Amino acid sequence: MRKEVVLVAAVAAAVGVAVVVSQWKRRRERRWKQTQRILRKFARECATPVPKLWHVTNDLALEMQSGLMACSSVDDDHDQTNLGMLVSYVDPLPTGDEKGLYYGVNLRGENFLILRARLGGKNESISELQREEISIPTDVMAASSKELFDYIALRLSVFISTHSESTEDASSNQTKLGFTISYPVDQVSASSGAGIKWQSLSVDDTVEFPQPYMSLSIGKELVDEMNQALEKHGVDMRVFALIDEAIGDLAGGRYYKKETFAAISLGMGTNAAYVESAQAVPKWGNPSPKSGELVINMQWGGFTSSHLPISEFDASLDAESSNPGSQIFEKLISGMYLGEVVRRVLLKMAKETALFGETIPSKLAVPYVLRSPDMAAMHQDTSEDHEVVDEKLREIFRITNSTPMAREVVAEVCDIVAERGARLAGAGIVGIIKKLGRIANKRSVVTVEGGLYEHYRVFRNYLHSSVWEMLGNELSDNVIIEHSHGGSGAGSLFLAASQTQNADFRAS
Repeated sequence: MRKEVVLVAAVAAAVGVAVVVSQWKRRRERRWKQTQRILRKFARECATPVPKLWHVTNDLALEMQSGLMACSSVDDDHDQTNLGMLVSYVDPLPTGDEKGLYYGVNLRGENFLILRARLGGKNESISELQREEISIPTDVMAASSKELFDYIALRLSVFISTHSESTEDASSNQTKLGFTISYPVDQVSASSGAGIKWQSLSVDDTVEFPQPYMSLSIGKELVDEMNQALEKHGVDMRVFALIDEAIGDLAGGRYYKKETFAAISLGMGTNAAYVESAQAVPKWGNPSPKSGELVINMQWGGFTSSHLPISEFDASLDAESSNPGSQIFEKLISGMYLGEVVRRVLLKMAKETALFGETIPSKLAVPYVLRSPDMAAMHQDTSEDHEVVDEKLREIFRITNSTPMAREVVAEVCDIVAERGARLAGAGIVGIIKKLGRIANKRSVVTVEGGLYEHYRVFRNYLHSSVWEMLGNELSDNVIIEHSHGGSGAGSLFLAASQTQNADFRAS
């Protein structure tokens, strides 16, 4: 009897265990199906088939035309278009004949680059390139623009004295200092409520800087302040304008290839600049340049269209940002936001499907904690069990128990976000080409600068393939997309070269 009781108890225990295991398996299967539903829905919302890309391209071309017709300077009303379409006062662009030793400054966020290089003319690459990245002290960032420029001039004078190797450096006639500004969009500004709203970056334009440059005001005053600081510290150079980095990249592209007509910045922020016929700007009130061309700063991050593929995660990101309803294109394609969209998708999966276990990882709820370089590393992980994904999940989110299946989902989410961003950027490039009527019969070179394009191989491949898919074999051969020369900030050198050589020509 006793044995029978024990046997019955054992059987009951076994049945109980089996029931628990069965329930656990069913719950896991339900959660996995829900994970897949979220993933598929997100993929549908982010899809960029060629017809949709052409809708985006057409809308961008129309917005460009409207912007040129409505506005010619920052004094005009830009409310009719989401694109800035600002006329830059850079003239001329480099011809490729410029030679000599030049210096440049690239101001970006909480630091700036000082660059020095020698240009050798046509078919010669940059030589003797030296650069130094300098962090801006907190007290300087919180001070006035005058103090900021004083600090830059001081460090520039030290840089020149350190790297000057001959009397040629000291006696050089190169009096123009190239000065470019990159959009300082970073995790701090995006999550702390600081503005990311820029207007113009050239001499005659109003400049509305975000933090940490909130105290800066008028473009001409900024140039004057910078030149006064240079004189104070004995630097025999002069700044002619504060120029958006995309225009600097365009100058670099034009230096090497005269067919270069546009430059795209794809880093933490994004922008585009291109060469337009002066006749296409009917309200341009100043004399047309001798070249008959104007450089247009598109500020294309502000572009929006009803055809843009926007998911629920993009909508919530925008609503919670410091600038809801604006910079929509930037929020879809720039490095600042790609990782944040991925984080939001993973957080929903963690909450609704326990993708990373029963406890929701607290770090997964921290906005902007996932940077685009880390996203790229996970996306491009080719190891058998996604070992890099596992490493990044541990490092960034403190997720220590991810399964191979969960890591595969993470990689798929990264792929969806990167593919959408890259293909939209490609559609933007085609939009510029279409606006200029260059698709069918002109060779067009587009230079691209920024970490997304340079270091994110899959993103770069998606961008190229989108242009090929849109234009087809024959027409896509007319479009050459290449990485900019000299790397980040080098545009300031090419601008210094073109402006100096032009000044020398006028004086002779």
